[in-house]
Amino acid sequence: MTVLDLTVATADGTCPVSLHLPDGGGPWPGVIMYPDAAGKRPTFADMADRMAGLGYATLLPDVYYRLGDWKPFDVHTVFTDPDERARLMSLGRSLDVEQIVADAGAFLEFLAGRPEVAGERVGTTGYCMGGRISLLVAGHHPDRIGAAASFHGGRLAAEGDPDSPALVADRVRATVYVAAAENDETSPPEQLDRLAKAYTEAGVTHTIETYPGAHGFAVPDNIGPYDEALAERHWAALQKLYRTL
Repeated sequence: MTVLDLTVATADGTCPVSLHLPDGGGPWPGVIMYPDAAGKRPTFADMADRMAGLGYATLLPDVYYRLGDWKPFDVHTVFTDPDERARLMSLGRSLDVEQIVADAGAFLEFLAGRPEVAGERVGTTGYCMGGRISLLVAGHHPDRIGAAASFHGGRLAAEGDPDSPALVADRVRATVYVAAAENDETSPPEQLDRLAKAYTEAGVTHTIETYPGAHGFAVPDNIGPYDEALAERHWAALQKLYRTL
């Protein structure tokens, strides 16, 4: 396993990224892994390592790079400390769709220029906030995204949201996999139904499932909601999905 700490030039500056590479000679299909609202941290580096171990050159970006040296969250206390929870929500809201789409374009061009990465079409996966980002990127970069996944993603098809991933479903050319969490207020059944309807009407090959767990089930440092069995199910789903790349 090789991990390269690199930077990607974007329209707004320089984004630190890590590129996680499988063992062997390559090249390999590329994947962009979008973290949850707590951002890039060791648990996601471990997850990117595991993705690389499955045979994918995996890019893990610092989505909050515009904020400079932002203070990482302690995931054990972020939801019980009111000030830290407020900071978490503030960081999540700091990203708008224009920034997300522009950054994704920079990441895709970066991957296209790396000798370790094969092919033009890339996979995306994301968690919580990153799940929404993953689906938005699939809609805004349809020629480059071949498979897109969202795990316990929130606000995937909120009614009245002008930036809903459902509104760009007709642009998507990727195969899509969405795994929601049971009893997740950020992803209620009516939003999943609305998203499924949008993908069906657009002719997008998709799977939308609800896992019997809590929001955060796939991310190991989410003490409490993390569920090892559901996390393994999520890895199996990604392996199946990315065979389409």
